[in-house]
Amino acid sequence: MLGAIFVVSGARIVISPDSRVETAKRVTDRVGPLIERVDPRLPSDARNLVRLKAGADVVAGLLLITGRFRRPAAAVLAAGLVPTTLAAHSFWAMPKPERALQQTQFLKNLGLLGGLLLAAADTQGKPGLSYRTSHAVDRSQRSVRRAVRTARREAKIATVSAAAARKIPG
Repeated sequence: MLGAIFVVSGARIVISPDSRVETAKRVTDRVGPLIERVDPRLPSDARNLVRLKAGADVVAGLLLITGRFRRPAAAVLAAGLVPTTLAAHSFWAMPKPERALQQTQFLKNLGLLGGLLLAAADTQGKPGLSYRTSHAVDRSQRSVRRAVRTARREAKIATVSAAAARKIPG
């Protein structure tokens, strides 16, 4: 359900990006020159960046909905939500009548961000790598201690058996 809003809004924006270009320029005007320095072949104009982000939202939203690559998809959506929220819902810079609506949208996006961060961190009850590694070390240490105790016990039994065998005549 969390991914549905990204699929729907992303598809609308991919089809008609012009409605978001002016708002996105707050961010893309700063990011565009950096992108051009990294690789001049990459799109750096506001319209193409808006389309690219919307396409990423659709793909990541579908992945999140289907449960495939759920954690990376949630991370991609969260990373894209931050500049979108700052560009589109900067309520602190709005005049009074519009401020309440933009503040509500900002808080909605903040709630979505929280859900995405939880989805990105959630292991669905499966232990993470650090947990599994530390427990594997603990299990191997217990196995070694058990093997040492068993070897000592077997050595004592062998010693007693050898001493008893020497006492038997013949």
